Amino acid sequence: MPSASTTVSSPARARFVRDRLTLGLYTPYVVWGWLLYSFNPSVPLLADELGVTAAQAGLHGTAMAVGGLATAPLTPRAVRHFGRRATIVAALVLVAVGVTGLLLGPTLPWTLTGMFVTAVGGNVMIASTQVGVAQHTGPAASAAITEANGVGSSLGLIGPIAVGACVAAGWGWRPGVAVTAGLAVVTALLVSRLPATPALPRWPGRAGRAAAADGAVTGRADTADGVPGPSARDSADVDATLDRSAPDAPRVSRHAAPLFLAALVAATALENATTYWATDLVLARTDAGPGIATATTAGLVAGMSVMRFIVGPLSLRVHPAHLLAASFAIAIAGWALLWTATDVGVALTGLVVAGFGYGAQYPLGVSLLLAVSRGHADRAQSHATLAGALAIGVAPFLLGALADAFGTHQAFLLVPVVAAVGVVVAVLGARVVRHPARADLG
Repeated sequence: MPSASTTVSSPARARFVRDRLTLGLYTPYVVWGWLLYSFNPSVPLLADELGVTAAQAGLHGTAMAVGGLATAPLTPRAVRHFGRRATIVAALVLVAVGVTGLLLGPTLPWTLTGMFVTAVGGNVMIASTQVGVAQHTGPAASAAITEANGVGSSLGLIGPIAVGACVAAGWGWRPGVAVTAGLAVVTALLVSRLPATPALPRWPGRAGRAAAADGAVTGRADTADGVPGPSARDSADVDATLDRSAPDAPRVSRHAAPLFLAALVAATALENATTYWATDLVLARTDAGPGIATATTAGLVAGMSVMRFIVGPLSLRVHPAHLLAASFAIAIAGWALLWTATDVGVALTGLVVAGFGYGAQYPLGVSLLLAVSRGHADRAQSHATLAGALAIGVAPFLLGALADAFGTHQAFLLVPVVAAVGVVVAVLGARVVRHPARADLG
């Protein structure tokens, strides 16, 4: 089975098969999507309940980032020692525990602790699952990862609507977010029963751990699951694919990974800053009430979901880095509509358009990063987790602090600045990662 690192090499010939394992590995994305898109727009409401400033409420993004920082080195070690399946299941249980603490916390330190625990579980869950999806789908990894994120955001789309409905009904925001814990438990049971494959072996025994140790010594991330035969063959295929001495190999510069990491930072910063504070912007600039303003975030998520189902198949024929650059430009157009809006309908339209851009950014960025990982997919995913954690830690807090100082409307000028940086690094990334000769594109 070809590794994710072949996604750049022959996109037009990639065949994407959605089997039971592929669809099963989509379910952790649903858990994470529901959490992000139900809790993030609830942050201004939580701030009002706790009587804290916008910057203090933005510390929930910082807590999420600290959780991501903690899991960046933890995830590849957990996969090597316990196997991918056990790691994903344990992470899902941790998400359920963390969300429960977040909802029951009576003060800011309690809710921040709950968010940290949730973030540890969520980052391990997504990082482990993402590499599994990439390994299982091989050359079609860019389409599979994008579609997986699309499934997560599509069902997560219900999250802000559910929260808005609960707020309008007088129940508060918590019932809508509480769904996350139930989804996590159900998903843990589902993943534990998925069929065994090289990308998701059965629970590792002593032999599996021995193979994992060998993988740690050789640096082959794919051997960490205790299936040395196919994984070793995949790694050899990856090295051959990325060997620039081969006539049809894609030209991969050593600058490619840092550029795609920078794109991931920009993408994560944009998505989290917007989902945290778009509710506050709509409240400040339109006549919408809290319930409607919270529900407008669903427009952003809807745009993201639609674009993910479009850009996934498209990335098999158009260079993903070119699509990535275009997505940042679309995000700027959406921001312009949102920022100038004084009517809730126009603001909603701006969020939908911004979502078209945001939806493509993370999955394309991470698939490109995995594509240049040279057989070290778990390590590359760890770097992506670390970069994303830094963005989550800084962006919502910074935008909240700017909102305290200058107002939410002026603070949102941060968004196009970050998006412009994304355009630049994506264009540079497209220049250092090339498709093979046109004849190979079928």
